[in-house]
Amino acid sequence: MFFLLFGLRTRDEIVDTTVATCEVCGWTAPQQRLARTTRFTLFFVPLFPVRPKRHLLRCGHCMALRAAHPQAAYAY
Repeated sequence: MFFLLFGLRTRDEIVDTTVATCEVCGWTAPQQRLARTTRFTLFFVPLFPVRPKRHLLRCGHCMALRAAHPQAAYAY
């Protein structure tokens, strides 16, 4: 019997971190800019992306995720 194991894997890569005011909770806390990639996997080996790379901001206080432009500068 042969099993074909496939699926999707999403990975977050930290691009940079800065201190700014969160739009969700209002605290001044570290904001991490993430690059999120979703790839098709075959036998647990990531092969090719199935979604374009998305850029997100994650607050260090409330852990809220929100969309960010990839080249957007932080407002201090």
